[in-house]
Amino acid sequence: MTEQQPRTVLAVGGHIGDMDLTAGPTLARVTGAGGRAIIVALTYGERGHPRLSPADYKVQKINEGRAFADGIGAEFHVFDYSDGFLPNDDRVTEQLATLIRQTKPDTLIAHWKHSIHRDHEHASAITERARFLASLPGDHELPRHGIRQFLYAENWEDADGFVPNVSVPIPDQAFDRWHAAISGQAFARGETYGFRYIDYYTALMTVRGCLAGHPRAAGFHRPQTGAQVLTDF
Repeated sequence: MTEQQPRTVLAVGGHIGDMDLTAGPTLARVTGAGGRAIIVALTYGERGHPRLSPADYKVQKINEGRAFADGIGAEFHVFDYSDGFLPNDDRVTEQLATLIRQTKPDTLIAHWKHSIHRDHEHASAITERARFLASLPGDHELPRHGIRQFLYAENWEDADGFVPNVSVPIPDQAFDRWHAAISGQAFARGETYGFRYIDYYTALMTVRGCLAGHPRAAGFHRPQTGAQVLTDF
């Protein structure tokens, strides 16, 4: 099945770097085809370094997030919440809903509902509710906006119950841009706790590509749909 290429894709992660890893190759594909990609991190992810202070790592994470977005031609936003303390409340949800109304994405990408990280689970719930709130008329000045397509990204930390049923082929050019950009993030290189994130997600794209009949593909879950390959994403 093919679908019209989305003009704008917004990906919402719990921390800087989450969507860079999981949705990043797909976002690089979108921008490479002339679309608009927006990365949102709801917290800085500043408590994830065993040697740097949260204050120092916060600065580094912001710089890395901006550099990654620049590298794939995306826009970057980070909300002012602290790693490990993302509240699942109306304040942050309305902030995200406002950004949705401003940017008018066709596709919204979120964390899966179940994770080993509470921030990821909260980010998933916040994104779903913000999508709903953005579609409602209200007292705000911005017009409401409905999102055509909602996807959950595949993340090894969010694996409980996750079943990918959508594959997005990743062409070589998009992969190369993603790989060069993600290599600028210390945690992705394995320099924080030693996990080889870049190798893992590169191998995962190869696996998903084998199943989809392409050299590489990114896996997503779309609610209430059968298995599909979105070749025109």
